[in-house]
Amino acid sequence: MGMAGTALLAAGQDAAARRAPSAYTPTTEQAAADGIRVRFLGTGAADWNGRDERGELRRLSSILIDGHVLIDFTQTAADMLPADCHPDVIFYTHSHGDHYRPEAALSLGSIRKVYLSQTWYDIAVSEFAAAARKLGVAMPKIIPVCIGQEVQVGNLCVHPLPANHATGHILEQTLIYLVEKGTSRLLYATDTGGLMAVAARLAGIDAHAKGEPITGLIMEATMGMEHEVDFRLYAHSSVATVERTAQVLAETKRYAPKTAGQPVFLTHMARTLHGTQAELDAQLPPSLRAAYDGLEVVF
Repeated sequence: MGMAGTALLAAGQDAAARRAPSAYTPTTEQAAADGIRVRFLGTGAADWNGRDERGELRRLSSILIDGHVLIDFTQTAADMLPADCHPDVIFYTHSHGDHYRPEAALSLGSIRKVYLSQTWYDIAVSEFAAAARKLGVAMPKIIPVCIGQEVQVGNLCVHPLPANHATGHILEQTLIYLVEKGTSRLLYATDTGGLMAVAARLAGIDAHAKGEPITGLIMEATMGMEHEVDFRLYAHSSVATVERTAQVLAETKRYAPKTAGQPVFLTHMARTLHGTQAELDAQLPPSLRAAYDGLEVVF
């Protein structure tokens, strides 16, 4: 962990963020060769802009997978990268500015490939080219992907799936991702209002095409437990949405974590629609856990 990340945990958003590993945290032995290691670089929605009046801090949502693959990235998450980390691939979920910033990606100096939906490929190429000219750096390879496509990145297989979300580009298809490695299958679902039927079908977890269960689920909960009646429900999920989703998947054996007791992790939590990390830890049901910046989990 870099100095900034160490400082964050030392200062601590809450004592909960510094507590000893919980029972579901895998040991080195449990994290077998096919385990998918995720570091939460940011867990906040778009209304986060630094530390708030409660002393809480959530960066904009993104994750680092196995030390070199990013899903989404903005400058807010840069200090959460380990000091010796040089990610070389980014998968973008969509073009909203709290997930996608070409200058932030190029500033890393290590990104070789950028994957995003083919529905806004031309826009991204133009924006990356402008950012590269501004910074005086070379362009990475921008690669368009389609729904259901398999993208092999080393020993990871990444599947773009459709999200229930919309952007200012009316024809843009936003994405969530299924990441596979050996027998591990992690579904990363942000931003999306629930799970679309096509996404569930392609992941093998819908009612009609049951495949291998997912072994990990990270899902957005933009809205808190008291904000079910909210206009964002058209394009985002709430804690109740995630709880129902997790219950159905678990009861139908479509969600089967490798580590006993491992919960579903919440991310993309709005500053104005959630309590503190300590309050979330106290209030959430055992099946759910609010992720925090810097948390590492093996799925």
